[in-house]
Amino acid sequence: MKFLEILRAPSTIAVYTYREGIRKKTLLGFLILSLLVIFGSRFISSFLDPSAETDIDVKLIKDICVSAISIFGMLITVFISASVVPGEVENKVIYTILSKPLRRWQYLLGKFLGAQLIIIVNLLLMGALFFFALYYYQHVWPTLLLWSILLTYFEFLIVSAFTFAVSCVSTSTVVPTIAGLFIYITGNLTEYLKDVQNRAGQTGQWLDALVGNIAKGLYEFLPNLQSFSLKMQIVNGMPNDPPRDLQIPNLIVYGLAYGLAGFILSWFLFWRKEV
Repeated sequence: MKFLEILRAPSTIAVYTYREGIRKKTLLGFLILSLLVIFGSRFISSFLDPSAETDIDVKLIKDICVSAISIFGMLITVFISASVVPGEVENKVIYTILSKPLRRWQYLLGKFLGAQLIIIVNLLLMGALFFFALYYYQHVWPTLLLWSILLTYFEFLIVSAFTFAVSCVSTSTVVPTIAGLFIYITGNLTEYLKDVQNRAGQTGQWLDALVGNIAKGLYEFLPNLQSFSLKMQIVNGMPNDPPRDLQIPNLIVYGLAYGLAGFILSWFLFWRKEV
């Protein structure tokens, strides 16, 4: 019972954060635009390549939809994770909340869970529309897409956690937004960083060695977000194919570990912050 009492405050804050978040016009704009792109993927594919054959046309539709979910989902993730704490610092609401018998970790946990709820709901809405679009075009249940949505969430969880951590020491949303975009972009370029590291070490020049060491440091520190993507398999395969060459439980644990690390970092930074 005591454990449930402790979690009551975070759950209340999470619900409040979710309700406040879904009212944000920027968030609604991203969601509506993403749904329009997915819904209009058939028209967009015809416009891009009017002479395309049926199978190529479906591939283009899938490519557009997967890209829309990744791009707009990432923008929603970064936007909401970067704004939930600084927004309350800016409008002074945080001082009223923390004046109550509430621990800081409870406040942070509630804000973080509220942000995750927003991300999940938006991801499910985009995924559901894509799911039925694939069923309409290929007449099979696209079970592969369900795995893709699951892994995409854990990719977003990693980005969200570290964006949230930066937002805990920022007074505006600009810095955490830039940090979130940096993590997402570089996290999807980890294989390129590894290639840069290998090539830089071949010349023996000090500048190349420096670039190689920077690339090595980024490769070892940043999460490998590319491993969560099923885009190529979705675009080129059948939607009911099982995931290939993937250890899904390991990826889920990997995402949870980075997400937990990001939240612990958030707590540490916010604990030291004067509010």
